[in-house]
Amino acid sequence: MTQEGPMKSPGFAVRDLTVVLGRGTRAAHVVRGVSWSVAPGATLGVVGESGSGKSMTVLAAAGLVPPSAAVTGSALVGSTDLLKLSRRELEGVRGRRLGFVFQEPMTSLNPLLTVERQITEGIEEHLGTTRRVARGRALELLESVGIPDPERRLDAYPHQLSGGMRQRVMIAIALSCEPDVLIADEPTTALDVTTQAQILEIVRERQQRMGMAVVWISHDLGVVGGLADDVVVMYGGQVVEQAPVETLHRAPAHPYTRGLLGARPLLGSRRDQLTAIPGTPPDPRELPSGCVFFDRCPVKGDPRCETEVPALSEVGRRHYARTFCPEDQ
Repeated sequence: MTQEGPMKSPGFAVRDLTVVLGRGTRAAHVVRGVSWSVAPGATLGVVGESGSGKSMTVLAAAGLVPPSAAVTGSALVGSTDLLKLSRRELEGVRGRRLGFVFQEPMTSLNPLLTVERQITEGIEEHLGTTRRVARGRALELLESVGIPDPERRLDAYPHQLSGGMRQRVMIAIALSCEPDVLIADEPTTALDVTTQAQILEIVRERQQRMGMAVVWISHDLGVVGGLADDVVVMYGGQVVEQAPVETLHRAPAHPYTRGLLGARPLLGSRRDQLTAIPGTPPDPRELPSGCVFFDRCPVKGDPRCETEVPALSEVGRRHYARTFCPEDQ
């Protein structure tokens, strides 16, 4: 089932994706015209505070939002628009072409099923193998993600494993059908630094071997900085900045991005304290008429900020920012 060398995969893209929860005056506009893409073999980091819309973007793209949610735009795996598929067709894509690793495995894994069954179920369903072949594949996967004594762990239940092992099981499930795209939604947040580094290395190794596109969602620019090729910064349901990872860290253009970078701890830094971003993210039911970051912005350097929504404009090579004040530092 494993091929030598990188596999060709179609990559993943969302185009003008919008998600609205509820109706009328209390409707929550949680994702607003988001567009980004990630090429086969590349990693896109999507960062922002809780409520920025980063997780909702990929959940909506994969059809994992409530039926009452209004979703428009497109979500492409190759030439296949996921938003045009039926529920049954989506079930054939999720797991087979899209693999998911979520933040908390205890809420994602079924406590009533063994590790073996949780891995083999998708293999049997999507690849049409026998139970015996699927078990052998599950054993290989547990070995590949660094689970000690993998044969014994196959018969274990989630509560019998440590947090790091459970996350490794989630990765094994996500990679079990060798998907074109891996979506990792804050998968290392609750893990210690050593386990976090091991998880990142597992993803890198499998990505290089399989050639899959990776979307890594996080609030931590430090983690994303060591993993991603390009970074999308989201705030208030919009993309406010997008750039290659080196450019974003060296020359952030949006005040919000600069705030995120200033709030992260740096090894060996002489800063006496971290710089917090004052205020709170906007309520998606009561969004401002101008720049969505205006109330918290330390710059406010253009009279249009309060009344006009800035476009996502090019400020450098492959560097885009949604601000009227990209020059201010």
